[in-house]
Amino acid sequence: MEEKKQKKSLFETPLLSTKVKSANAKIFPEGGLGYFIGPTLALLANSILSGYLNMYMTNVLNINSWAKTFFTLLPVISVIFVVAGNILVGRLMDRCKTKAGKARPLLLVSIPLSILALLILFTFAPGVGDISTNKSTQTVTLVMLALGYNLWFAVAYPFYYTSHAALVNLSTRNSKDRSLLATISNATALAAMGLCSMVLPFFLRFLFITDDNGVTNAVASQNAWRVFVIALIVITAIGVLIEYFFTRERITEESFANKLLDNRKKAEPISKQAKACFKDKFWWIIIIFFFLYQLGGMLKNVSQLYYCQAMFEGELPNGTMGHSTDIGGGFHGTLSIIGAIPTALGMVIAWPLATKIGKGKAILYGAVLSVIGGAIGFIAPTNFYVVTTSFVIKALGSTPAMYLSLALLADILDHQEAVHGFRTDGFTMTIYGAIMAGMTGIATGILNGMLGLTGYNAEQNIIATPAIQEAMKWIFIGGETICYAVIVIIFIFMGVEKFTAIDKRAIEMNHKAEAAAEGVEYVVPATKLEAEEKEAEAAAEEARKAELKKKCEKKGLNFEEQEAAYQKMLSEKQAAQEAKKQAAEAKKAAALKAKAEKEAAFTEEQKAEIAKKAELKAKKKAEKEAAALEEFNKLRQKNNQPVLEQE
Repeated sequence: MEEKKQKKSLFETPLLSTKVKSANAKIFPEGGLGYFIGPTLALLANSILSGYLNMYMTNVLNINSWAKTFFTLLPVISVIFVVAGNILVGRLMDRCKTKAGKARPLLLVSIPLSILALLILFTFAPGVGDISTNKSTQTVTLVMLALGYNLWFAVAYPFYYTSHAALVNLSTRNSKDRSLLATISNATALAAMGLCSMVLPFFLRFLFITDDNGVTNAVASQNAWRVFVIALIVITAIGVLIEYFFTRERITEESFANKLLDNRKKAEPISKQAKACFKDKFWWIIIIFFFLYQLGGMLKNVSQLYYCQAMFEGELPNGTMGHSTDIGGGFHGTLSIIGAIPTALGMVIAWPLATKIGKGKAILYGAVLSVIGGAIGFIAPTNFYVVTTSFVIKALGSTPAMYLSLALLADILDHQEAVHGFRTDGFTMTIYGAIMAGMTGIATGILNGMLGLTGYNAEQNIIATPAIQEAMKWIFIGGETICYAVIVIIFIFMGVEKFTAIDKRAIEMNHKAEAAAEGVEYVVPATKLEAEEKEAEAAAEEARKAELKKKCEKKGLNFEEQEAAYQKMLSEKQAAQEAKKQAAEAKKAAALKAKAEKEAAFTEEQKAEIAKKAELKAKKKAEKEAAALEEFNKLRQKNNQPVLEQE
């Protein structure tokens, strides 16, 4: 009877079932299609809207000349809906329980929402022929813009991106496979952004069509955008479908297969988490940092094309020198390509730098470098070579913040758990998500306000007056520079990393006490993770053999021969890894031997001096650790937590 009551899930049908049948995550098709090609195509629309929708409104609709207040307030007021949309979609995903997963079904929901939003923004709105004088046309256009803007940024995109961002963690329990998928997934955002900021700028002449004098032809441009958006809709839908069909939520599937219940300890109430956060100076520093980092970055991003259009001249179709969107787009694309180099370099140097001096100091010194880079840009803001130098230095300085800030936030969350006995992830990540989602609207509102005040009007080719140039200089260069200057000041007081070792001890002590209170055996997390990893690897190996047997049966191959060939390849790979490891160890041993021989040649006086310095260094370290422990225990006592003894 029970079986009759259970309805077959729509997602179990061949039409909507995943095309990934492997028990283990693989580079292809899951990694290549589900985590790279699909998301890159799906993310392209948002990258284009974030980068060029505002210029569509100013250069095609000329909205800043007949609806300045609306133009300024739309992105700012919409922040409320964007933040709410992201929070609501996150909660909806937690409640979504299907055999296709909790995130993947929401990807499908995003398709019709995305199509409708794009059509409202670019196709359903009236033509621009008489928009400057016809009040009814203006009213309909404003309604369509407000509806389409919020439908995209507050509904359609959160439905896609929140689900997309969750897929890596839901894909598998095997940490190696998960790391592989995370690496591929991280590359998709850069790929979509690269196509938008490095490639599209060189083709803006086909979207923002100008006459021989560089003046935008609004009617022709609107028609071009309408055709372009149809193509964008197709690309977005294809991308989302590829991601849906070539991903798999193995962890969610486990809960269905085993009918697991979540018996984990419930999180503390948001009000209690907020109270703990508000008393933590390190929490305030990192939250203010995220606000400034995102605001500065968004001010730079939303104004870059306007800046290049206003500051750099080029040859117009009529043979004279002047300013146009097409010319600005070329400079914009070149600047983005060059700026990507230090960003890629920072990926390599950020973590070694953090290991040596700490994450907080790496971000602090990087912010100082960004301020210097910004100051260089003010020297000659109309000189492309000077501006490029400034851009590159700022980009290099921002890399520690880009790659280390979330890890530093994790340290702060650990510190709060150690001090209060509970974590504040829920409240903190809500605030973080609100900042990340809402700052684009704030930055766009600031830009739009300045465009209105300076009389920007593409229809009359008023795009590069001294007033506009001055405004763009302060938004594009000054905004981020000022934000980094404030970050330098506040990060002088960022000292949470001095508690890292103490926090780990305190958390372990808390967990041992909880285990004892519940009458269960306490297992060291590292030991538990190691055991789980071995279990996952063993399961993955069994799944591989089962798949190989199935393949051999289907194709008439000899399983033993195929397995032997695989084991041979595996042993060769392991031998190469072992040889590499031994070579590294030999190199390290040789370096230690050379150091020992060098020290053996020292005089007794030199050895005594070295020993004295080492003793003094150890004493200072011990004093710092003792001071940190004393400060930590005072915080623990304030929160009715037992103190930690000196090791």
